[in-house]
Amino acid sequence: MAETVKAPACGTAAREKLLEQARPFRGELLAHCYRMLGSVHDAEDLVQDTYLRAWRAGDRFEGRSSLRTWLYRIATNACLTAIEQRGRRPMPTGLGAPVEDPERPVAESAEVPWLEPAPDALFGQAPAGDPASVVAGRASMRLALVAALQHLPARQRAVLLLRDVLKWRAGEVAELLGTSTAAVNSALQRARAQLQDVAPMEEELSEPTDPRLRSRLERYAAAFEKADVRAIADLFQEEVVWEMPPFPEWVRGRERLFRLIAAQCPLGPGEGAMVPTSANGQPAFGLYRLQADGSYRPFHLQVLNLREGRVVHVAAFFDTRLFAKCGLPAALDSARSPLGDAPPLREAP
Repeated sequence: MAETVKAPACGTAAREKLLEQARPFRGELLAHCYRMLGSVHDAEDLVQDTYLRAWRAGDRFEGRSSLRTWLYRIATNACLTAIEQRGRRPMPTGLGAPVEDPERPVAESAEVPWLEPAPDALFGQAPAGDPASVVAGRASMRLALVAALQHLPARQRAVLLLRDVLKWRAGEVAELLGTSTAAVNSALQRARAQLQDVAPMEEELSEPTDPRLRSRLERYAAAFEKADVRAIADLFQEEVVWEMPPFPEWVRGRERLFRLIAAQCPLGPGEGAMVPTSANGQPAFGLYRLQADGSYRPFHLQVLNLREGRVVHVAAFFDTRLFAKCGLPAALDSARSPLGDAPPLREAP
């Protein structure tokens, strides 16, 4: 736990000083709220609400725990209330079986509060230090894990994150949740059992600078831009999964995926442009679609999971608000070469 901060005296100036001391924790609080809620937009709102609550209650902070611990208590309770009001955020794979007929028209389900990816650009650079801690931090943001967390009851979700990610003691979690240490340990055991199948494998946590991974990703982007089915086939694992919120339909298997792409996303050579980014500690691409005026505009954001050099899962998010959060441009210049060259980028007017 962080060093205990002396409790401020009552008054606006003291509250402002407390907020200044709390500022360095904003990034990790944002990550915590995202893991709890499955939405970067909701997480940003809850972190803002956490700081507002901290400012209002600043004169009541007694300094018996660290400032960091106090902020996490505020944020976690705010998240529990939000989950109770808004429910969970699923992925299509969590709602039903894969489609058998990929040519059947897909229908958007806008009423479902879908899980959102977490653009790495929102959280800044990982702090230097123990490499194992850095890897563990990235693993806790993996899309599969955050999706699985959504299926846990809210309090189990909080227990798992506070104990396994933040390394709180069971007694501290029990105090926050107003329950017993035995109840916390029991909830943790149940949560771990439910999530054990989505623990990231070591090869799935390759560093973004790994030349082999970078080469594979460059080939992946070029294959999509050229609409080269043979090249795409070489990069997908046989049992690849493709899902695309807000459409509830999803497919498993390379053959069905090609049929889905052909029927539902008919982009020919040069009609799509891929720009690399990252989300949830995973490689990602912003896919842009060629417009009548010759420019490329956001189409969807792909978040990839690779295993042994092949793509095993693609989550294609059609919420184009995510492009800006990923640091991607609002448009690509119309002079861009359509077949895989590095694009000159510009912001759209």
